[in-house]
Amino acid sequence: MNPTRNPAHTPLPAILLISGSVLCFTLLDTTIKHLTQFMPVALLVWARWSIQVVATLIWLGPSLGRGLVRTSRLRLHLVRGVILLSSSFCFVTALRYLPLADATAINYSTPILVAVMAAFILHEKLTRPRIGFVLAGFAGMLLIARPGSEVLTLAALLAMASAGFYATFQILTRMLAGEDPRVLLFFPALVGMTLMTLVLPWIELPNHVAWQHVALLVGGSLMGTLGHLLFIFAFRKAPASGLAPFTYMQLVWATLLGWIVFGDFPGGFTLAGMGVIATSGLYLAVYEQRRASAPSRQRRTAID
Repeated sequence: MNPTRNPAHTPLPAILLISGSVLCFTLLDTTIKHLTQFMPVALLVWARWSIQVVATLIWLGPSLGRGLVRTSRLRLHLVRGVILLSSSFCFVTALRYLPLADATAINYSTPILVAVMAAFILHEKLTRPRIGFVLAGFAGMLLIARPGSEVLTLAALLAMASAGFYATFQILTRMLAGEDPRVLLFFPALVGMTLMTLVLPWIELPNHVAWQHVALLVGGSLMGTLGHLLFIFAFRKAPASGLAPFTYMQLVWATLLGWIVFGDFPGGFTLAGMGVIATSGLYLAVYEQRRASAPSRQRRTAID
């Protein structure tokens, strides 16, 4: 029998895995942002999910076969796939016009929305620290988007819409908690590929695509698939509350890569907003991690 995992302990391999995972996602976003100058958004989204489907079939197909799509909750999987595709489409469109760090920071409103939606849909308790996190996160969003300023553009609204769709995707993922993680990984990509394949004939495609751009697209999509894989491995080694603080490394990666690749460094308001969102998220994660570990400490004290 496996020993009980200590919620207060996050092993170094899990930290490295989750940090590598969000780095992979940032590399994908960086690649996609660069390619939006040369390819339509619909083509990029189609290629992103198609490559993940092919990679997953090569990786898991031989061992699972039809098990990759075997489920008793097909309708919920299909809805989840459509929601993720909507999030992806909005985010890639936003990336075309927004600096990488700004788009990533706005997308980090997802945990705020998840906390609120979980209370109303899943009937999870909205504790005072979670309410504080929601309010602080909203304040951070106001600092980044700044209503009434030139920053609050249609692209920023699309990034917010992407966060809303992704929060819904996470709620649906929780509702499918009993499903095989490999099925959860494969189904959204399959839905995204299928729907975008139906859309492609109606899109004006470029007459010529440079092989360098094709290579970047394939490499970036594989980075995204690797990121999902590292994410799954990380959560096998440590509890979610212990890993949550390290997901904010994506804000660091996005700032650095956006500066290095595109020459975009966030302004003062954006940096302040990112700091408020990250700090409030880190505080909530640490608080809930300590709270989760308290009963185990009490049990050990009672035994001693």
